[in-house]
Amino acid sequence: MTLSHWRRALAWLLAWALVAAVGAGWLAHARLLALEDAFVTDARIVHRLLSQRAVQHDAVMAMLPLLQPPAEGQGSSIAMPLPRLPAAYPQIAQVLRRLPGSAWPADLPAALGSALDAAEARSRHSGHAELAQADLPRGRAWLALAGPADQAADHALLLDLHATIPWDEWPMDAQTSPVRVRLQYQGQAFGVQAGRRLAHGWHYGFHKLLASQSQPFDVVLERDVGWSELPWGPMLAWAAASAAALAALRALLRQRVAARRAEELLRLGQVARLNQLGELAAGMAHELNQPLTALLASTQAAQRLLDEEEPDLDTARHAMGQAVAQARRASAVVGRLRRVVERPDLSGQAQALALPAAVHDALHLLEPELRRRGIAVQVDAPADLPAVRAEPVALQQIIHNLVMNALQAMEQSEAGQRRLRLALVQQGSRVLLSVRDTGPGVAPEARARLFTPFYTTRPGGLGLGLSLSESLAQAMGGELSLAPPAAADGAGAEFHLLLPLAHQP
Repeated sequence: MTLSHWRRALAWLLAWALVAAVGAGWLAHARLLALEDAFVTDARIVHRLLSQRAVQHDAVMAMLPLLQPPAEGQGSSIAMPLPRLPAAYPQIAQVLRRLPGSAWPADLPAALGSALDAAEARSRHSGHAELAQADLPRGRAWLALAGPADQAADHALLLDLHATIPWDEWPMDAQTSPVRVRLQYQGQAFGVQAGRRLAHGWHYGFHKLLASQSQPFDVVLERDVGWSELPWGPMLAWAAASAAALAALRALLRQRVAARRAEELLRLGQVARLNQLGELAAGMAHELNQPLTALLASTQAAQRLLDEEEPDLDTARHAMGQAVAQARRASAVVGRLRRVVERPDLSGQAQALALPAAVHDALHLLEPELRRRGIAVQVDAPADLPAVRAEPVALQQIIHNLVMNALQAMEQSEAGQRRLRLALVQQGSRVLLSVRDTGPGVAPEARARLFTPFYTTRPGGLGLGLSLSESLAQAMGGELSLAPPAAADGAGAEFHLLLPLAHQP
């Protein structure tokens, strides 16, 4: 597998990773938003339920003076005997009243009595019940309400926060819900729902004061979302679907590239066959023209000799004239054939071309062969290499022939030692392309005849590829040659293609 193949495979892998990550991230984000919306909805319901209970406590406090007005002549504080009130409101644990000029019951702690006095004073000023003392860790809170007039009794109410929670209307299952719920006040906390705490993950929070002036407790809800709550099933399904889609797209693109490569190779093969046919016809015309010329010269000499003889001179002269005419006719036919199949002049079709791009196109066409034979390809080209002047199809055919010759030469090399190096460098007013393989090289006796038409060292070869490439290079004003063997190891062959610059300095 070549380096370019590894790079393309890595690019497709990165593309899949990006698509899978984006899709999975969107699914995870949607799940987190859904969980957050559900948490906020539950938090608002919890706040509304607890606020309703707090407002209910204020209403009970306002109702107490109406239920039991103070008796005349009663001069001490008593526990208010209202047995029906705790039955109707289980969260009310105890109710006290204090008559004017009296004190709270003596069995109350001194600190609680002072707190009730302070709360009664604030209540008289504000006109509503006030929080006297909060013991949130034990789930207890005292409220105090001053009487409406100097002759009215003051009332105190002890709340049991455990019984305050309306579990029958609670939006969550307190045993299994991961949401933590508590009431906070001045650093104290009353745990309503334990929930679950995680060290890592996403955290949602909600806090809001109860809608009651007498119970300024902060309702706090927290929710930790762990990695296990992400939609792993849909995320993995998306990753698999995206992998399948990209694999199908890659297969389609590879099929299209293979089809275009096959079309280009077919076109290049047709052009090569036509050029080889032209080379073959030109060689045959060259080979036939010499004997025909000799035949013409011999016939003319024989005609002159026969002219000097006396017997049947007219017949001999007529026959030799016919031979001369036929020889000239054959020579003309061969000449016309050579002119028909002769390759056109490529100098008029040359244009400015980027040689590295032409090399890349040729390697792209031969990529399946390179991969199948396990050949490592190295291309060295400077970034500022100037353009050359060449005919596109002829240049592509030359590079194709040189690379194919290198591939066939390396068939005898070990699989791990097959390397093809193409180097491009500017040399004055021309650009040099060198193609070097790690095959067995060219034998000394074959180097002189390597570019001769019909000479080949490969069984089944026509011996026209290098001859045709040399002719095409020369037609474009270039030069194709075999480099001297390397002095280091002597293995491998290196061909040099010199092409003129598109813009001569």
